[in-house]
Amino acid sequence: MPKFSANISTLFREYPLIERIGRVADAGFDAVEIQFPYGEDPLTLKAELGVHRMPLVLMNFPVGDLIQGGEGLAAVPGREADFESALLEAREFAEVLQPQAMNLLAGRPAPHHHRKLCEAAFKASLHKAWQVTRDLGIKLLIEPVNTVDLPGFFLSGSQQALDLIDALPDIELALQYDLYHMQMMESDLATRLPAIIEQIGHIQFSDVPDRREPGYGNIDFDQIFNLLDALGYQGYIGAEYFPVAPTSNSLAWLNPYR
Repeated sequence: MPKFSANISTLFREYPLIERIGRVADAGFDAVEIQFPYGEDPLTLKAELGVHRMPLVLMNFPVGDLIQGGEGLAAVPGREADFESALLEAREFAEVLQPQAMNLLAGRPAPHHHRKLCEAAFKASLHKAWQVTRDLGIKLLIEPVNTVDLPGFFLSGSQQALDLIDALPDIELALQYDLYHMQMMESDLATRLPAIIEQIGHIQFSDVPDRREPGYGNIDFDQIFNLLDALGYQGYIGAEYFPVAPTSNSLAWLNPYR
């Protein structure tokens, strides 16, 4: 039976963020994930997670100006000092929240950056992030992101990410596989998943093309969830979609798994 986490950065946005944890628990999810907790009080978040007995399975490292349309940090030459500051903030929050995994988003370096230099910068950033996650017993992830929504994103395909993982055998690193992004880039999820399931550390989903709940796009989620069960996937599957209506009205897909 799949285990589902709810990303409170996209779900239950009709409530203040801290209240979303309780809504997630009431809806029947198994865990919580959050993209960027850095505007909140980590102690308050930790307390609320404890009240509802909800594990935090995932959060991202800070990404600088990426969400506002900028380049980001981790794979951008010249932003090493900013990345070091982001790591300090990430460690402070991770020490309190103790997520099971943390995702280091590469970013989208401007075209004038030579790709080899971006790759070197990202590898250096991953080594530094690994020092944080290793010390705290947290899994380190990297995530390919589609280049339709984020043109120029440094990692855009699963094989590209897996090649990078293979190139860094001295750190423990796994793939965050978002069904939405990979359906946009690679299409055949049912063929790709069995081939790479052992390298996947976390899965997220939303439907294609509008990043909505299951049933508003072209992914056969019953097929995919059953396939993940058959493959023996033991991790969480994170709902990271933007509901068409209030979140509580978007959960028909979850009913068979409650």
